[in-house]
Amino acid sequence: MPWPLANPPRRPGTLVAVNDRVREDTARRLDRAMGSLGTAAMARMEEQLAWYRALSAEDRSWVGLVAQAGIAAFVEWFGHAGQGRPTPSIEFFGTAPRELKRSVSLQQTVDLVRIVVEVVEAEVEDLAAAGGEEQLRNAMLRYTRDVAFAAAQVYAREAEARGSWDARLEALIVDALVRGEVDDGLHSWAAALGWTSAPVVVFAGQSPSDDPQSVIDGLRDRGRRAGHDLLAGVQGDRLIVIVGGADSMKEAARLVVPRFAPGPIVIGPEVPDLHAAARSARAAIAGLRAAAGWPDAPRPVLADDLLAERAIDGDEDARAALVENVYKPLAGTPLLDTLATYLEQGTSLEATARLLFVHPNTVRYRLRKIAELTGYTPTEGRSAFTLQVGLILGRLTVI
Repeated sequence: MPWPLANPPRRPGTLVAVNDRVREDTARRLDRAMGSLGTAAMARMEEQLAWYRALSAEDRSWVGLVAQAGIAAFVEWFGHAGQGRPTPSIEFFGTAPRELKRSVSLQQTVDLVRIVVEVVEAEVEDLAAAGGEEQLRNAMLRYTRDVAFAAAQVYAREAEARGSWDARLEALIVDALVRGEVDDGLHSWAAALGWTSAPVVVFAGQSPSDDPQSVIDGLRDRGRRAGHDLLAGVQGDRLIVIVGGADSMKEAARLVVPRFAPGPIVIGPEVPDLHAAARSARAAIAGLRAAAGWPDAPRPVLADDLLAERAIDGDEDARAALVENVYKPLAGTPLLDTLATYLEQGTSLEATARLLFVHPNTVRYRLRKIAELTGYTPTEGRSAFTLQVGLILGRLTVI
């Protein structure tokens, strides 16, 4: 007959019962210590986290409530983990208002969780019942893991919601600028997107065949990396991009031109702020419509370099600009007759001089004056064409 064992092994049911009793005892200890744990966590956050000290009193109060709720949720979960509740509750994140999630980043939330864990870990020996130290540590590891994932989910949902709202707001701003419906609400919308840059310039061109949102996201990323504000919208086959804060037109073009589809790209005039961007957008879109009239135009091309084509296409802004800049400075002077004769004679200096009964050097002098007054040189092909259109429009206006 074999001798009985000095320490016979416990049956599985007995071991489970012992573990449950240890868990219950530890849970009671945790419950009694919740207040002191929360106070210790707040004190450690005040000591170690500079961002926490920089928060407003209201936000610090909310952070404290979230920390207390997290500890309470852990105690409640730990006491019932063996009763059909294998997943820790993460509902305590709902304690925080949405504004706090904007004030406290995901990294800072991780800092908060780390502090709470350190506080509880430091008290494990006193909090755990006899033989329950390992059980409490393992429970903390699992709980904090799930809390970390929960925090990431909360911030991901907030970011997704914020991204969707920003996209809709961006589309509203671009649409308002394109339609010229600019009011005080535009500044509020732009401020909500963090727009602070000046000056502003608008680009118009063909949209690539990619998903419109991916095109806009790509442009926004390029703008963020370059440190510029950028808004974009796809309207049918047309892509409109608004750039703020670029040091030069060339820098802005280098930033956005690669994102357009093949075809003409027109740059509206630079304006001082977003409120005036409707004028730049109107010119860029009118230039895009008229760009087919100048097949050899550079890419991108300034909307002002397409004034003649825009005027022929019916753009009232371009017509008014040509009358103001070409016809009016010359009206009532011999320069107007000189220009008309020079253009009618196929830009022949000698023929113009003969018809006007003046020396060719006089014609040369007058042509230089015309260039100074209008910004267009009559002896250059594109300038001569623009001057011709401006001259015709001026005559029609007088009539």
